Amino acid sequence: MRIVGRQRWGLLAVIGIVALGVGFKTATATQGGTPQTTSQTTSQTSSQTPSQTTNLTVADIDRLMKQVSNWGRWGKDDQRGAVNLITAAKRKQAAALVKAGISVSLSHNPSTEKTVDNPSPLELTFSPRRPGSPVALDTWRVAHHGFTFSHLDALCHWFYQGKMFNGFDESEVTAQGCGKNGIEAMKEGILTRGVLIDIPRLKHVPYLEPGTRITREDLDAWVKMARVTITSGDAVLVRTGRWGRRAVVGPFSVQQLSAGLHVSTVPFFKEHDVAVMGSDVGLDVTPFGVDGVVNPVHTLVIAGMGVAVLDNADLESLAETAARLNRWEFMFSGAPIPVTGASGSLLNAIATF
Repeated sequence: MRIVGRQRWGLLAVIGIVALGVGFKTATATQGGTPQTTSQTTSQTSSQTPSQTTNLTVADIDRLMKQVSNWGRWGKDDQRGAVNLITAAKRKQAAALVKAGISVSLSHNPSTEKTVDNPSPLELTFSPRRPGSPVALDTWRVAHHGFTFSHLDALCHWFYQGKMFNGFDESEVTAQGCGKNGIEAMKEGILTRGVLIDIPRLKHVPYLEPGTRITREDLDAWVKMARVTITSGDAVLVRTGRWGRRAVVGPFSVQQLSAGLHVSTVPFFKEHDVAVMGSDVGLDVTPFGVDGVVNPVHTLVIAGMGVAVLDNADLESLAETAARLNRWEFMFSGAPIPVTGASGSLLNAIATF
């Protein structure tokens, strides 16, 4: 996800998260498992989707949070969120999709090169080898949140008015880690049906230009064109072509300007009850299109819906394979490293056809 200074976070990224949650906190109370706000409501009703062509306000996000919230849905103590939608039957359905036996990595190789889109590259250090030693040993140092590394966000990674998913308070996150909603809640891994939404292919372009807003109309058009149905418990991946563009033009500042989902699309994913969302950028379009709210899609999806987010996935090979096979569904699998209290994990997710 994208936020100024985030690349300096360590693996837990806890101090920055607490600061962010406090910085954007307003008066909030919890009632009946759904976040309640003191912001004035707009003239829109809860069944309406906000416009993707004009900037929204904090009040719009308040209303959308109530509309898409999954707080309390799986009990007041739940820390797994929408991953609960991946049932045994869902895993069997996903496994049955494997026909050709073709597997595709969804991870971009972690880079040790400092570039405009990777200001804090992975540091790979090898220990000196003793003469005659039969082993090679190395150490990694990586701030995995950011704009380069393919990683899965835990549910403690993002707050809404001082609360993380399911109403747990921001005070649960300390210098020692996330006391609630840490990545270890997903230790059993994620195996479910995956669906690719390829917006550049929809628009007949190799990639979207930075700043392009993906709208609800785009999503509906893709589902119709690809003849694919998104169902409860799916992992939905949205391609912008970011890595394809980078291969052509070189590194560019996705922090300042990138294609992505406009916040008006979030009800689409709630309506389809998705378990995991991902993209080849930080999910949100930049600029965000909301006055006074940072990363509004992340806010609603993680803090509201309890959906784990795969950021910076490399979807180029997936898109090529899916187009060649004319199949936009596949078995999605990934197992985050269960560091207790961590706010996320590097992830090499796999699509198997």
